[in-house]
Amino acid sequence: MDHMQDQEYDNHDGTSDATPGGYPDRRRPGELAFAGFLLAASLYLLYSAYGIAGFEALSSPGAVPMATTAVMVISALIVVIRTAKLHTFANETISGSILPRTVIIFTGLLIAYGLLLKPLGFLPTSALFLIASIRILSDRGWGFVFAVSTGSLLLIWLVFRIIFTVLMPAGIVPEAEFIQFFRDLFQHGAA
Repeated sequence: MDHMQDQEYDNHDGTSDATPGGYPDRRRPGELAFAGFLLAASLYLLYSAYGIAGFEALSSPGAVPMATTAVMVISALIVVIRTAKLHTFANETISGSILPRTVIIFTGLLIAYGLLLKPLGFLPTSALFLIASIRILSDRGWGFVFAVSTGSLLLIWLVFRIIFTVLMPAGIVPEAEFIQFFRDLFQHGAA
């Protein structure tokens, strides 16, 4: 049994299937759906290109975009047909091999971070994100999680907000007041 057949049953042995040619006789999970998405996007672009000037003449403004997107549609259709003919790996799933639970969780965390950044501000949003991330990835106790999260956030805040004076969304934390309090404290202490 050669190396390629060994990987047919388990591609999680530390080797990569991203070598030239990959698995020419097998389809990976999600590959057919992605090819279908490319075909749908190409059809939409062809429709949009047709909307430029229709198919009046070869010299019309929409001729080149229509020709280009027609080639995209034909290419995507060929990819869909070829991909659909391939057999899948029996033990591979999208959730296990392509999009594991951790990737889905972090995608959700990043979306939540983006949505909460303006209303809550940089400090609370980043604290929540770091606490959740470190807890999920480290599988350590809460003391470790809070210590590393707080230390990291304090270091990031000091470097970017105090040293480089990068403005970050304040949100619910009266950050400017804290900074002014410490400036006044140091100015009175130095006088």
